[in-house]
Amino acid sequence: MPFTKVNVGKTIEKKKRENPEFKKVWDDSREEYRLIEEMTVLRKAERITQSDLAEMTGSRQQVISRIEKKESSPSLRCFCNILNALGYELKIVKRKNI
Repeated sequence: MPFTKVNVGKTIEKKKRENPEFKKVWDDSREEYRLIEEMTVLRKAERITQSDLAEMTGSRQQVISRIEKKESSPSLRCFCNILNALGYELKIVKRKNI
């Protein structure tokens, strides 16, 4: 049986147009993924290994790895602990009108 080529981007866009609930969940998850990616970039910029970060936060390296691979969503407390260990903080700012 041959493989079928799938355009994932098109499929997601179609589903977002057809299903407002899916669109909301999808869009919300993009922001979460963006924050996790930013946290990962900060960790690497500070030259801190996942193991070092785990030790600094009282977690296990596997927990940090799963978060960075987006296999697990950290709690707000966990996310803030990681940022704090990296020397950063999370701030809430009002969005500019688009």
